[in-house]
Amino acid sequence: MLQARLKPYLHREILLPLLALLLLLAAACKPTIPVPHNIYSTMLVIDISQSMNTKGMSWRGDDISRLEYTKHIAHDLVASMPCGNRVSLAFFSGLSVAALYTPIEVCANYAAIQDTIARIEWRQAWAGNTRLREGVDSLARLLRTMPEPTQAILFTDGEEAPRLHAFNTRDLSDFQKDGDWLLVGIGSKEPHPIPKFDENNKLLGYWSAENFVLQPGVAQISQQNLGTRDKGTAVSENDRYQSTLDEEYLLKLSEEIGATYVNGDSLEDVKSAMHELKPSRRDFAPMQIDWLLAIVAGTLVLVSYTPQRLKKLFKRVLYRKAVN
Repeated sequence: MLQARLKPYLHREILLPLLALLLLLAAACKPTIPVPHNIYSTMLVIDISQSMNTKGMSWRGDDISRLEYTKHIAHDLVASMPCGNRVSLAFFSGLSVAALYTPIEVCANYAAIQDTIARIEWRQAWAGNTRLREGVDSLARLLRTMPEPTQAILFTDGEEAPRLHAFNTRDLSDFQKDGDWLLVGIGSKEPHPIPKFDENNKLLGYWSAENFVLQPGVAQISQQNLGTRDKGTAVSENDRYQSTLDEEYLLKLSEEIGATYVNGDSLEDVKSAMHELKPSRRDFAPMQIDWLLAIVAGTLVLVSYTPQRLKKLFKRVLYRKAVN
């Protein structure tokens, strides 16, 4: 008797759309299911020294600085990370690397991470000069303090300022790092002058060639005076120091510290190299299935109506043939 009462409501044209509605309501709740996959913990280390203000990079037809280009790359890398992965942001300046925070989950903190990237600028630097070889040692020590194994991606133009000589080149033969490292070369191979700004971000001029030469008579015996150099600006256009991406040096440095190097000109190449890094661990992470429920709901609606429409269309064709 109950079956006879329900029979009118069990017709496919009623039942399937009803099921589709229930699935859409479930999809609106954004359900997730636990899925096992690799969990990556990545620290994006961005060189914010003044050489990163150098123009010569192109993004969607615009000529931008190395630092602005790095921000675009970092933004897209974070956007491509699946939920469950963790990311940290850190700055390199002078001799050291400083993390803004330990690795945090990408999706839950997506807006905060992207807002931090958008606000990066060179005035956040705490020291002048650029001692990249000292910086990689600082980065290695920093990574050891992270709560879980963390891979490092360092964005830099490879500019050592002042230039390296026998007495100011750190020996990295006993260097020890944790996890995988990726060095991303940022900069044009065409020479461009390095702009010099004041604390209000006003252009004062350009760094001269003398700025990258150690001051004579200064003993390089301590961290305080390591790399002391002239701070003036170029007096003429011919006197400007012309900076390029030092890819040869970055390749050599990568080999010394057991890292991988990739040129940052191609976003896809950087993404591919990032995906080659070893995961920190394997764990369960939530995967949203709202899109899957919506697809099933749409399929049910089509299935419920399409056969009837085809049937009516077939009858019309037969009727016209009979009339004719």
